[in-house]
Amino acid sequence: MDSTRIVVVGRDGVINRDSEDCIRSPAEWEPLPGSLEAIARLCHADYRVVVMTNQPGIAGGRLTLNALNRIHQKMLGQLHALGGEIDAIFFCPHGPGDGCQCRKPLPGLFLDLQQRLKCNLNGVDAVGDSLQDLQAARAAQANPVLVRTGKGLGTEAALASGADADEFGGVAIHDDLAGYVESLRERGLLAS
Repeated sequence: MDSTRIVVVGRDGVINRDSEDCIRSPAEWEPLPGSLEAIARLCHADYRVVVMTNQPGIAGGRLTLNALNRIHQKMLGQLHALGGEIDAIFFCPHGPGDGCQCRKPLPGLFLDLQQRLKCNLNGVDAVGDSLQDLQAARAAQANPVLVRTGKGLGTEAALASGADADEFGGVAIHDDLAGYVESLRERGLLAS
């Protein structure tokens, strides 16, 4: 598989509005303006889009697997109506103290993707809004990309002034997922 045609995307804060606690039902899931259109645009250009998301609400009892599946069905349905699709959704159901290897900032979800799709993620763009997203991408040798939606503005400010500035100083930053996709077009990696 040509891994240069894969884009990894975070969910909460990148595709949809984030929540202080967690998105618990399809009724609470609301796409960010232009995010689904951006994914459809990637699909139309033959990119494979993979979603990776921490869902600690499952471990905390605030979210059921059934509700998570219904949320994802809503997301996929709205995306399908625009002619787009998501090739895979990888999620970590664990809480911060559970000691798993899949919870971002650890690279377990990326390594699972690499194994399942038999591809190398070296240089694959991974778009997220949090430091955890960037750290997980970097640990998997993917290319971290930050968007300013969700937690992104706070992450950008923390990177500018914090200890992680050296490690993530060169990370590409875009206003939102649509801005990231437009940057691909500007660099000749996506047809107009």
